[in-house]
Amino acid sequence: MSQYDDPRLRRWRLILGGPAQESCGVGLTGDDAAIDQALAALYDPDGPGGLRGERRGGSESSAPRVARWLGDIRKYFPASVVQVMQKDALDRLKLRDMLLQPEMLEAVQPDVHLVASLISLNRVIPAKTRETARLVVRKVVEALMKRLEEPMRSAVSGALNRAERNRRPRLAEIDWHRTIRANLRHWQAEYRTVIPETLIGYGRKSRRTQREVILCIDQSGSMAASVVYSSIFGAVLASLPAVQTRLVVFDTAVVDLSDQLDDPVELLFGVQLGGGTDINRAIGYCQGLVREPHNTILVLISDLIEGGVAQQLLRRAAELVDSGVQFITLLALSDEGAPVYDHRLAAQLAALGVPSFACTPDLFPELMAAAIRREDIGLWAGRRGIAAAREAR
Repeated sequence: MSQYDDPRLRRWRLILGGPAQESCGVGLTGDDAAIDQALAALYDPDGPGGLRGERRGGSESSAPRVARWLGDIRKYFPASVVQVMQKDALDRLKLRDMLLQPEMLEAVQPDVHLVASLISLNRVIPAKTRETARLVVRKVVEALMKRLEEPMRSAVSGALNRAERNRRPRLAEIDWHRTIRANLRHWQAEYRTVIPETLIGYGRKSRRTQREVILCIDQSGSMAASVVYSSIFGAVLASLPAVQTRLVVFDTAVVDLSDQLDDPVELLFGVQLGGGTDINRAIGYCQGLVREPHNTILVLISDLIEGGVAQQLLRRAAELVDSGVQFITLLALSDEGAPVYDHRLAAQLAALGVPSFACTPDLFPELMAAAIRREDIGLWAGRRGIAAAREAR
């Protein structure tokens, strides 16, 4: 096999770009050449085929070029790679104004980052583009609901049913594992069986609210993906009759969006990403929502970059924990891991009994189930290899 047919050299040529043509000694043809052009358009944007090129007339002169590029990358790359390249284009080339054009939205691959960009542009999207933007957001929301709704519903419903034990269960309500453990002293060796004198059952569903969940979400720009996922999970929780769900977003102001939880798309368009951060003010508002402290789970989703009064925030956190509220801080609810965050404030909250760590969307249902069962959330995170903020020594 000659070097011209060596797939390793072709891959290195694609990775290193045009300047490596001579050293790799490989010419690109067909799909390889098209892939190379698509990569160069993004990562060598000022070159002859770049997305920025010789743009002089504002963003509109580049729109057809970007539209073609979006179609090319969807043709040659898998969806996961397309999403990364689109995000890079938005971040590196400042092409957010392209999203104000319907034809651009129709060409892009919808994902969480695109939704976050549309939310941040919500106030400036022109009327001709707004309906297309809503369709794009709804497509992403529906895909996320399909992926996340059933795990969330199953985990939370199961935890609620097991949170209260029933000593006079019907046959279908018997928790056999706990019943057997409770009756091991009644082992009958002759018959090789246990006599279940005491039956333990799962808790029966009651009409009263069994848990109150408050999601308090930082809507600063760095938390964009977390806002999207939080809204989806908030909508699922709100659909469960045994959970009273409140969703609060904040920057320097606090907005209660609980009445929009039945429509996650409308909820997301009610969010205004960006601005400052006053966590203390937001927690003060949430503190006023607590009716049954021992029955309440408060989840603060924030990078803890506090613009308000940190000492007041810590005092409120201590009051909530002392009253019996289960208070958890998620530094991020996204697939990217923990963002830059205030380590000192996270450690101070941990010292008060407020565990702080980043959580992926796939683990969030399990986290909420553990919170409903009132497990030690710090230990829960540790068992799953999640690094939580620790008390400062």
